Amino acid sequence: MSPELPDPGSPNLDFERAADRCRLEQTAAALTARGFAAVIADDGAHARALVLEAIPEGAEVHSALSETMRELGITREIDESGHYESLRVRLAAMDRETQGREMRRLGAAPDYIVGSACAVTDDGIILVGSGTGSQLGAYAYAAGKVILVVGHQKLVRDLEEARRRLVEYCLPREFARMQGLGYLGSLLGKTLMLEADYRGRISVILVPEGLGF
Repeated sequence: MSPELPDPGSPNLDFERAADRCRLEQTAAALTARGFAAVIADDGAHARALVLEAIPEGAEVHSALSETMRELGITREIDESGHYESLRVRLAAMDRETQGREMRRLGAAPDYIVGSACAVTDDGIILVGSGTGSQLGAYAYAAGKVILVVGHQKLVRDLEEARRRLVEYCLPREFARMQGLGYLGSLLGKTLMLEADYRGRISVILVPEGLGF
Protein backbone atom coordinates (compact mmCIF):
# COMPACT_ATOMS: atom_id res chain seq x y z
CA MET A 1 0.00 0.00 0.00
CA SER A 2 1.37 3.41 -0.95
CA PRO A 3 1.74 5.93 1.88
CA GLU A 4 -0.69 8.82 1.98
CA LEU A 5 0.68 12.17 0.93
CA PRO A 6 -0.77 14.78 3.26
CA ASP A 7 -0.34 18.36 2.13
CA PRO A 8 2.48 19.82 4.26
CA GLY A 9 1.18 23.36 3.81
CA SER A 10 3.10 26.47 2.86
CA PRO A 11 6.89 26.59 3.25
CA ASN A 12 8.32 28.47 6.21
CA LEU A 13 10.10 31.33 4.46
CA ASP A 14 12.33 31.94 7.47
CA PHE A 15 14.45 29.15 6.00
CA GLU A 16 15.29 31.25 2.96
CA ARG A 17 17.54 33.51 5.05
CA ALA A 18 20.90 34.22 3.46
CA ALA A 19 24.09 33.51 5.39
CA ASP A 20 26.83 36.14 5.46
CA ARG A 21 30.45 35.55 4.49
CA CYS A 22 31.58 35.07 8.08
CA ARG A 23 29.07 32.28 8.64
CA LEU A 24 30.05 30.61 5.37
CA GLU A 25 33.69 30.66 6.45
CA GLN A 26 32.89 29.29 9.91
CA THR A 27 30.78 26.49 8.42
CA ALA A 28 33.50 25.62 5.90
CA ALA A 29 35.99 25.38 8.77
CA ALA A 30 33.60 23.15 10.77
CA LEU A 31 33.10 20.87 7.76
CA THR A 32 36.87 20.67 7.25
CA ALA A 33 37.37 19.76 10.92
CA ARG A 34 34.99 16.82 10.35
CA GLY A 35 37.02 15.58 7.39
CA PHE A 36 34.92 16.95 4.55
CA ALA A 37 36.68 18.75 1.70
CA ALA A 38 34.94 22.12 1.99
CA VAL A 39 35.39 25.22 -0.17
CA ILE A 40 33.46 28.43 -0.71
CA ALA A 41 32.72 29.27 -4.33
CA ASP A 42 32.64 32.87 -5.54
CA ASP A 43 29.17 32.37 -7.03
CA GLY A 44 27.02 29.81 -8.80
CA ALA A 45 29.05 29.88 -12.00
CA HIS A 46 32.23 29.24 -10.02
CA ALA A 47 30.52 26.36 -8.16
CA ARG A 48 29.53 24.79 -11.48
CA ALA A 49 33.11 25.09 -12.72
CA LEU A 50 34.46 23.50 -9.53
CA VAL A 51 32.11 20.54 -9.87
CA LEU A 52 32.95 19.87 -13.50
CA GLU A 53 36.70 20.32 -12.93
CA ALA A 54 36.55 17.64 -10.23
CA ILE A 55 35.10 15.00 -12.56
CA PRO A 56 37.45 13.43 -15.13
CA GLU A 57 36.43 13.27 -18.78
CA GLY A 58 34.54 10.06 -19.46
CA ALA A 59 33.88 9.30 -15.78
CA GLU A 60 30.76 7.46 -14.65
CA VAL A 61 28.56 10.06 -12.94
CA HIS A 62 25.17 9.92 -11.29
CA SER A 63 23.38 13.23 -10.90
CA ALA A 64 20.98 13.01 -7.94
CA LEU A 65 17.61 14.68 -8.43
CA SER A 66 18.40 18.18 -7.22
CA GLU A 67 17.05 21.63 -7.99
CA THR A 68 20.53 22.99 -7.23
CA MET A 69 22.08 20.78 -9.91
CA ARG A 70 19.33 21.75 -12.36
CA GLU A 71 19.64 25.49 -11.67
CA LEU A 72 23.41 25.40 -12.18
CA GLY A 73 23.05 23.44 -15.43
CA ILE A 74 25.16 20.60 -14.04
CA THR A 75 22.50 17.94 -14.61
CA ARG A 76 22.19 18.91 -18.27
CA GLU A 77 25.96 19.04 -18.73
CA ILE A 78 26.42 15.56 -17.28
CA ASP A 79 23.49 14.05 -19.15
CA GLU A 80 23.82 15.76 -22.53
CA SER A 81 27.38 16.97 -23.15
CA GLY A 82 28.84 13.58 -24.03
CA HIS A 83 31.83 14.28 -21.77
CA TYR A 84 30.65 11.87 -19.08
CA GLU A 85 29.03 8.46 -18.75
CA SER A 86 25.68 9.57 -17.32
CA LEU A 87 24.07 6.92 -15.16
CA ARG A 88 20.79 8.85 -15.21
CA VAL A 89 20.63 8.55 -19.00
CA ARG A 90 21.56 4.89 -18.80
CA LEU A 91 18.95 4.17 -16.14
CA ALA A 92 16.24 5.98 -18.10
CA ALA A 93 16.74 3.54 -20.97
CA MET A 94 16.28 0.48 -18.75
CA ASP A 95 13.09 -1.43 -17.87
CA ARG A 96 12.29 -1.26 -14.15
CA GLU A 97 10.10 -4.36 -14.34
CA THR A 98 12.76 -6.62 -15.85
CA GLN A 99 15.99 -4.83 -14.86
CA GLY A 100 15.06 -3.43 -11.45
CA ARG A 101 17.87 -5.19 -9.57
CA GLU A 102 20.52 -4.00 -12.02
CA MET A 103 19.10 -0.47 -11.88
CA ARG A 104 19.34 -0.41 -8.09
CA ARG A 105 22.92 -1.63 -8.18
CA LEU A 106 23.96 0.92 -10.80
CA GLY A 107 22.39 3.83 -8.93
CA ALA A 108 23.74 2.76 -5.56
CA ALA A 109 27.48 2.73 -6.29
CA PRO A 110 28.50 5.18 -9.03
CA ASP A 111 32.09 6.34 -9.38
CA TYR A 112 30.88 9.92 -8.84
CA ILE A 113 27.61 11.32 -7.54
CA VAL A 114 26.73 15.02 -7.54
CA GLY A 115 23.87 16.60 -5.64
CA SER A 116 23.01 18.85 -2.75
CA ALA A 117 21.83 18.76 0.85
CA CYS A 118 18.84 20.15 2.71
CA ALA A 119 20.74 21.66 5.63
CA VAL A 120 24.22 22.11 7.07
CA THR A 121 24.63 22.95 10.74
CA ASP A 122 27.02 25.55 12.10
CA ASP A 123 29.16 22.74 13.50
CA GLY A 124 29.42 20.96 10.15
CA ILE A 125 26.77 18.22 10.15
CA ILE A 126 25.01 17.65 6.83
CA LEU A 127 21.37 16.52 6.52
CA VAL A 128 19.89 15.13 3.31
CA GLY A 129 16.18 14.35 3.03
CA SER A 130 14.67 12.04 0.42
CA GLY A 131 11.36 10.51 -0.52
CA THR A 132 12.71 7.11 -1.58
CA GLY A 133 16.29 7.24 -0.26
CA SER A 134 17.65 6.28 -3.69
CA GLN A 135 20.69 8.55 -3.42
CA LEU A 136 21.43 8.12 0.28
CA GLY A 137 23.43 4.89 0.13
CA ALA A 138 25.72 6.40 -2.49
CA TYR A 139 26.24 9.51 -0.37
CA ALA A 140 26.90 7.58 2.81
CA TYR A 141 29.26 4.91 1.51
CA ALA A 142 28.97 3.34 -1.92
CA ALA A 143 29.87 6.13 -4.35
CA GLY A 144 33.55 6.59 -5.10
CA LYS A 145 33.33 10.38 -4.78
CA VAL A 146 30.52 12.63 -3.59
CA ILE A 147 30.21 16.30 -4.52
CA LEU A 148 27.54 18.38 -2.76
CA VAL A 149 26.75 21.99 -3.69
CA VAL A 150 24.98 23.94 -0.96
CA GLY A 151 23.43 27.41 -1.23
CA HIS A 152 23.89 29.84 1.65
CA GLN A 153 20.23 29.70 2.74
CA LYS A 154 20.70 26.08 3.85
CA LEU A 155 22.98 26.90 6.78
CA VAL A 156 21.27 26.34 10.15
CA ARG A 157 22.24 26.58 13.81
CA ASP A 158 21.88 22.97 14.91
CA LEU A 159 20.24 19.60 14.24
CA GLU A 160 16.89 20.71 15.62
CA GLU A 161 16.77 23.60 13.17
CA ALA A 162 18.05 21.34 10.38
CA ARG A 163 15.16 18.93 10.96
CA ARG A 164 12.70 21.81 11.02
CA ARG A 165 14.08 23.05 7.72
CA LEU A 166 13.48 19.64 6.12
CA VAL A 167 9.90 19.41 7.39
CA GLU A 168 8.80 23.05 7.28
CA TYR A 169 10.54 24.22 4.11
CA CYS A 170 12.05 21.51 1.90
CA LEU A 171 9.08 19.15 2.01
CA PRO A 172 6.45 21.80 1.13
CA ARG A 173 8.63 23.05 -1.74
CA GLU A 174 9.18 19.53 -3.10
CA PHE A 175 5.51 18.65 -2.61
CA ALA A 176 4.48 21.64 -4.73
CA ARG A 177 7.13 20.89 -7.35
CA MET A 178 5.94 17.31 -7.76
CA GLN A 179 2.31 18.38 -7.97
CA GLY A 180 3.32 20.82 -10.69
CA LEU A 181 4.70 17.85 -12.62
CA GLY A 182 1.40 16.00 -12.34
CA TYR A 183 2.18 13.75 -9.34
CA LEU A 184 0.24 13.47 -6.08
CA GLY A 185 3.00 15.24 -4.17
CA SER A 186 5.97 14.03 -2.16
CA LEU A 187 6.94 12.83 1.28
CA LEU A 188 9.99 12.87 3.53
CA GLY A 189 10.61 9.15 3.69
CA LYS A 190 14.28 8.94 4.64
CA THR A 191 16.86 11.27 6.19
CA LEU A 192 20.63 10.88 6.11
CA MET A 193 22.94 12.60 8.60
CA LEU A 194 26.58 12.94 7.57
CA GLU A 195 28.71 13.72 10.63
CA ALA A 196 32.25 13.03 9.42
CA ASP A 197 34.28 11.86 6.45
CA TYR A 198 37.91 10.91 6.90
CA ARG A 199 38.53 9.23 3.54
CA GLY A 200 38.39 12.29 1.30
CA ARG A 201 35.23 11.05 -0.41
CA ILE A 202 32.85 13.92 0.21
CA SER A 203 33.40 17.44 -1.10
CA VAL A 204 31.11 20.28 -0.08
CA ILE A 205 30.97 23.48 -2.13
CA LEU A 206 29.27 26.32 -0.25
CA VAL A 207 27.84 29.06 -2.45
CA PRO A 208 27.01 32.66 -1.42
CA GLU A 209 23.75 32.46 -3.40
CA GLY A 210 20.31 30.96 -2.83
CA LEU A 211 20.27 27.69 -4.77
CA GLY A 212 17.65 24.97 -4.74
CA PHE A 213 15.63 24.40 -1.63
